[in-house]
Amino acid sequence: MVRRDPASSEREQLALFRALPGDMRPRDAQDLMAYPFFSLAKTRRTRPIAFEAGAVRIQVEGVPEHGIATIWDADVLIWAASQIVAARDQGLPTSRLMAVAPREILTFTGRGTAQDDYRRLRAALDRLQSTTVATTLRQGASKRQHRFSWINEWKETVRPDGRAAGLELILPDWFYGGVLSDALVLGIDPRYFQLTGGIERWLYRLVRKHGGRQRAGWRFELRHLYAKSGSLARYSDFALDVRRLALRQALPGYQLRVARTGGGEWLQFHRQPGAPPC
Repeated sequence: MVRRDPASSEREQLALFRALPGDMRPRDAQDLMAYPFFSLAKTRRTRPIAFEAGAVRIQVEGVPEHGIATIWDADVLIWAASQIVAARDQGLPTSRLMAVAPREILTFTGRGTAQDDYRRLRAALDRLQSTTVATTLRQGASKRQHRFSWINEWKETVRPDGRAAGLELILPDWFYGGVLSDALVLGIDPRYFQLTGGIERWLYRLVRKHGGRQRAGWRFELRHLYAKSGSLARYSDFALDVRRLALRQALPGYQLRVARTGGGEWLQFHRQPGAPPC
């Protein structure tokens, strides 16, 4: 499953992990579920994401050509996390250098396999590679910032006859290390990939991270949610979106309710009775 790759620079120090075949349980990195690392808009965002809460600081920047990586682009990282955890659980060696046929990523994340889908995947990889992140998360007592891109580099590979063979990508240490820690990864509902809105995708990940399987569920004040989202929308528009999501019961496996308490507006959520395990 793992062999030495003769490429240069960082690549020559890494073994090549070839993606495992077949279906597997989707896994997500908890840090990415809890904090605003991605743009929630389908239009290009170049304005940085800046978040600070206690000792946690996050700064996310994109380049004008591509913009900041979006929450849809993050599906590639969910695929990567799922592969790494599945291989580890089978006792197989893993690596930050991964090889895969693009079709496997597209089908895993519920995408089509037309030419436009492949083009959008390449654009997502470009945004993931060109987005830079600086954060104090998981830096211990030093509180120093770790700087990285979601993908260190990626390339398309070809067969000797010139036909496309697949693609290779290198994950950053920060993400890879978090995925290898059992405490920092959660299973998610495969129906997540069917969610089409940026806020509903972001909200599902936050609810899954904090609600988990707790019977009593969890709750957040809407203004606090707004700060955690990194959204560029006005608060009034953001709050309206959350209320509509609660009315539609849009998040798979969870029940939502917006209520006014103590002068504030709160989102309450808990697992649906009988919901399949994530």
